[in-house]
Order: sequence, then C-alpha cells, then structure tokens
Amino acid sequence: MGNQIKKVGILTGGGDCPGLNSVIYGIMLKAYDASIECVGILKGWKGFLKNQTIPLDIAEHDDLHTVGGTILYTSRTNPFREVSSKEERAKELAKKFEELGIDALIAIGGDDTLGVADNLYKLANAKVVGVPKTIDNDLAGTHYTFGFWSAVQLASNTIDNLTTTAHSHQRVFVVEIMGRDAGFLTMYSGISAGADIILIPETPFDLERDVIEVLKKRVNAGYKYHILVTSEGAYPSLESLNQDFKTISKENIEKLPKDTFGNPLLSTLKISQIIVDELNLRDDLKEEFQKNDVDFECRSVVLGHTMRAGTPNSFDRILGLRFGLAAMKLVLEGTFGNMVSLQGNKIKTVPLSEGVKKKYITPENDKMELRDLLVKIRYLSKQK
Repeated sequence: MGNQIKKVGILTGGGDCPGLNSVIYGIMLKAYDASIECVGILKGWKGFLKNQTIPLDIAEHDDLHTVGGTILYTSRTNPFREVSSKEERAKELAKKFEELGIDALIAIGGDDTLGVADNLYKLANAKVVGVPKTIDNDLAGTHYTFGFWSAVQLASNTIDNLTTTAHSHQRVFVVEIMGRDAGFLTMYSGISAGADIILIPETPFDLERDVIEVLKKRVNAGYKYHILVTSEGAYPSLESLNQDFKTISKENIEKLPKDTFGNPLLSTLKISQIIVDELNLRDDLKEEFQKNDVDFECRSVVLGHTMRAGTPNSFDRILGLRFGLAAMKLVLEGTFGNMVSLQGNKIKTVPLSEGVKKKYITPENDKMELRDLLVKIRYLSKQK
C-alpha cells in the first residue's frame, strides 16, 4: 500500500505549543528519504476546507525542530460541528483529498482535531494518521505529549521568579495555570517550583480547609510569604461553595460560556481572582497575619498563553521528531486510523478512537501524595 502514496498532507489544529514544528520536521525527514512529497495545510481543518496549502521543501527548513510554534498556523475549526449527518460530512471531506492533491493526511492535534480525523477514517475510510498534541497532557493514548514539559518548565521558572517578589513584599501570590479540566500542568509545575498550595480540577477544594487553614498554619510557623497555584479549571466542592464563598455561587459556574467544541471556558471564571477576593474578605486571616507581624497582601497572576511560548526544550524537540518519524512510517506501512504515542520510553501505535479519550490525574497518583506532603510537612516541621 505504501507505494501508492506520492504526496502527504500535514495539518496542525487546536492551541499551539512548543514541538509542533519538531513533528513536522520529523515527518519531512522520513518523507524525503522515501521520495514522498509533503504539503502543508494551513490553519488546521479550516484551511483543509478552503484548500489552503503551502509546499514543504525540506531544503528550506533546516533544523525546523528547534523553532517554537507551527509554520502551518492553526485554528480550532471543527468541520463536524452542527451537521445533520456525520457520515455524509465525512464523505464530503474525504473528497477534499483529491482537490488538495494528497494521498494521505497526518493530523497533529488534540482530542478535537484528532476526533475529526477519527471520523474521517471510520466513516469515509480516509487515509489518516494522528499525532497527539495537547499542552495539557490529558490524552489517554500517550504518557506524555510534546510541549507539556516545555510548558511545565516555563511555569515553574515563572513561579520561581514570583517567589523572590513574594519574599520581598511578604505577599500571597495566587498563580493561575491553564489546563482546562485536567491538572497535569498545575501539579507538575507547582511541585517543581515548591508551591505552598496546589489546587487542581481532579480534587475539588475546600476553601476553609485547603486554603485558609493552611495559610494560618504557615504564618504561625513563621512563613512570611506564600505561593498558591491553581488550575484554571480548579473549583470548590459544592459544600465549600455554599459555605465559604461570598463572591460566587453555583449559578456562576453553571452559566460559564462554552467554546466551539462545547467545553466550558473555565478560564473565564478567573478562579485566581476569585480566591484573592475571598481571601481579602477574611478578617480572621488578616488578624492571624498581623499577629505574626506580617501585612496581608494578596495578588493574582494568570500565566495564560505565556506557557505556550518560545522554543521547545530538548525533551519536546526529540519527542516531536520521534512522533513525526513514527507517523510517516505508519503512512508508508498503510496503517491508517491510528495515532502514535509514547508508552514509557517507546513509541507505540494506538487506534485514534482510543488515543483521543481524556485522562486525568488519579487519586492513587504519587504526585497527589507529594503535593499533600509538600503542603503539610513544611509547616509541621517548623512548629516548636
């Protein structure tokens, strides 16, 4: 089957992240070696629908794997949104291969982008292969996604830097980290930087127990500054929401706007600012600080898109190249409808439909235990 492939299309969809160009370069290296032409499809599925392409000549892209972002641009377009028949839509899209002049397609993206690829394969037998991309690391089919470790390092460095300001001003910083409804970025960067409180979506928090009481214990143990990191999708338990919160209610969370794929836009809740507002209303907390000769000052910082920025680190450059190489090999073998993945330190293949399922941090995860120990042991160890 491989010898029928003359030209391969490549597209990148969803949010950008470091390592996308590394994947593209990995594909191009193997394609050139196999005398196959590569065509870049611009702006993800949006450009696919509009026949927007560019030639990809490897001679013009030396060491592309060292460059951040994606030279193919990206979008969050979903061609299956609001269609009456997915099957008819898939067949329409499959016909685009001929218009684009491609024999096979490698789609690089997250659950939304690869969900489209999976529909194309299942409903129209299109020759598609997937490469998992999400900065949040929340795809079930792979242990790690490229871009994740670069983002963790960026966030960890920023928290390190904020610590010096927190120390100088004896301040409480509430740092908001992206990740939608999965806490991998927050957990890893928070532990790495030694954050004092870490809130993630997988474990709804109790404001009184997990924040107020911890801050009181820390200030009484002699701590003068505090770093709290929270996922944008972290949220309080219903009991805590009803009991401890003055500035938001259950209705606020239920009314959150949705994105084009129907996901709640958790970042619009601005949980870091809500926590700051709630802490500022707590006279008992301020009194505890003043008793220890510390002025209570609380600020929120939203890292947002800065975590997607810059060049990929070495791990993500190499993982991106390996994913690109493996994806092109699947095309050459004619093994379509699959996604490449990292299992341990090996590159494996999983069906697209399995690979794009969501994953979360589970309760038995050792990172959960590390987080809880980091919070507890530090103030306990200083108590006289």
